[in-house]
Amino acid sequence: MTTQMIICMLTFLLMIISFALNKFPLGVTGGAALVILLLTGCIEPSVALTNLGSANVIIIVGMFVIGAGLKKLSIIDTITKFIRKVTGGSFIWSYRALIVLAFLLTSFITSPVVGYAIAFPLLDSVCDEYGESRSKYQFPLAVVCIACCAILPFGFAISQAAVFSGFMESYGFTQEFTAMDFTRARWPMAIIVILWAFFLAYKFTPEKPVMPINDSKGSGEQKKLGKVQDILGSIIFVGTMIGLVFNAQLGIDAWVVVFTGCILNVICGVLTGKEAIQAMAIDLGIMFIGANSMAQALVNTGSAEFIGNKVSELLGASPSGLMLYIVFFIVPFILTQFMQNQGVMNIFAPIALIICSAIGADPKGCLVLVCAGSLTAFMTPSATPAIPMAMGAGGYDVKSLVKGSWLLSVMLTIGYIAFVSFVMPAF
Repeated sequence: MTTQMIICMLTFLLMIISFALNKFPLGVTGGAALVILLLTGCIEPSVALTNLGSANVIIIVGMFVIGAGLKKLSIIDTITKFIRKVTGGSFIWSYRALIVLAFLLTSFITSPVVGYAIAFPLLDSVCDEYGESRSKYQFPLAVVCIACCAILPFGFAISQAAVFSGFMESYGFTQEFTAMDFTRARWPMAIIVILWAFFLAYKFTPEKPVMPINDSKGSGEQKKLGKVQDILGSIIFVGTMIGLVFNAQLGIDAWVVVFTGCILNVICGVLTGKEAIQAMAIDLGIMFIGANSMAQALVNTGSAEFIGNKVSELLGASPSGLMLYIVFFIVPFILTQFMQNQGVMNIFAPIALIICSAIGADPKGCLVLVCAGSLTAFMTPSATPAIPMAMGAGGYDVKSLVKGSWLLSVMLTIGYIAFVSFVMPAF
């Protein structure tokens, strides 16, 4: 191990401990980790600057501005009344309707964070309408967006299948990996996740926010919008949502859609400049920048490769199919709590293919489990920007995330390994 690897891993450990103890603001912990990585050369300044202005940070910060604008519009009352009417005035069925909406959004959109960004302001409104705690219900909504991504053969499933198929061709495999392979091996887990969100999830989330909720409503009396501003704000909101859903077809990056919506909200008078700044989730943005930089440092210093080599040594020359599947779900599942899920997929897919080629195993099941393990990532804010966004929307700390997700994580671990072993055996 090199000196930089040791520094990187120690910094990583200290960051996790600080997140767990919650003695400092999340942004301070993320920012401190970033400073250490910069001063020790674990990442280049250019990498840090790229992370500071990354698309995900703009989406995290910007969607809270969009949400603050939405809360002042009459359209949110219209949407809430419609949901209330359709669900017969029942809060729990209104919540479940939004869970189904989240499942559909994450299935058709290429990013879980975009699906959650669309759904969470609606859940805010429904919770406020019924006088229910946002902290009870925001986390399950985010988890559905993450865990159900790439189950139906649309959106992200198509793009990730193309990546896996390219990997297989590069490593000499003749079969093709398709989006339907994800569906065939993962569909029961969608049912498990949705049922968990319907009946169990909110029993494990806090009654009241543990951390301050990022919400501009608490910052004083808000001036009522005029009719023109209300109409313009509604057009901006609807246009932003359409842009996020169809950004790939329109050829516009999601962050551009969000940023444009933020600027238009201020220009059109829906939000004042002060209200927009107050709504920005700066603490969450800095936390995500630090966590994302740490993930890149683990790759840059060779720490991630070191872990991958240890996995290969652990498996040995002739592992059983069950051992193969256990390792290629659990190791990505653990690492993706602290690294970007896409990065974990790209690291472990080639390792899985090399090992499968050497022992003559069918690689499809391993690839499905690498993807599934990387998407079972809700215990820390590092794997996907949807979790920092949920932390701001629901007022969660890292302890709340672990408490809220441990049961589902256990169910998915057992379910994935057992079901994929049955429908996609390695031998």
